[in-house]
Amino acid sequence: MDIKVNNICKSFNGQQVLDNISMSFSEGEVTCIMGASGVGKTTLAYILMGLLEPDSGTITGLKDKKMAAVFQEDRLIEHWDAIKNIMLVSNKDMTIEKVQRHLSEIGLREYEGKPVKDLSGGMRRRVAIVRALLSNYDVLIMDEPFKGLDEELKKKVITYVKEYTRGYTRIIITHDREEVEMLEAKLITLI
Repeated sequence: MDIKVNNICKSFNGQQVLDNISMSFSEGEVTCIMGASGVGKTTLAYILMGLLEPDSGTITGLKDKKMAAVFQEDRLIEHWDAIKNIMLVSNKDMTIEKVQRHLSEIGLREYEGKPVKDLSGGMRRRVAIVRALLSNYDVLIMDEPFKGLDEELKKKVITYVKEYTRGYTRIIITHDREEVEMLEAKLITLI
């Protein structure tokens, strides 16, 4: 079932952030949301995830759907290593070997035995991406997931995301039109 956003409004301290926003996200497809800073992209993502309530409007198509997310900030457990961070949200049948294979596929190798707080920003970003993709979800929401990655690494990570999320509903916030093209995504621009 498609996700439909109908006339969503949200304001903070009297400042209107989302004003009668309506859009739909096709089931099993990837949709990118672009727009200038401050237009409410992250607020919309939080509303879709149920982390914020809209002031008015409705969303349909999310009932009984499991969500996974990559937030703007990585939200990792700092003193745990990459594998423990990923295993925390994975299915019970997940193996360490499978997690290691995914980390290797996304170009991450120098992580073993280190708490994630000791990893570089780009390494932490990739741990957050693998963690989301190896969790149990129907809808994947990613808020600027490729920021901080150099061009070559970004291409590798986008290829990885496309391969392992095929068939799922994916909503990705980006500022980069090239990412939209690489993801072969439908584009919605918030203004």
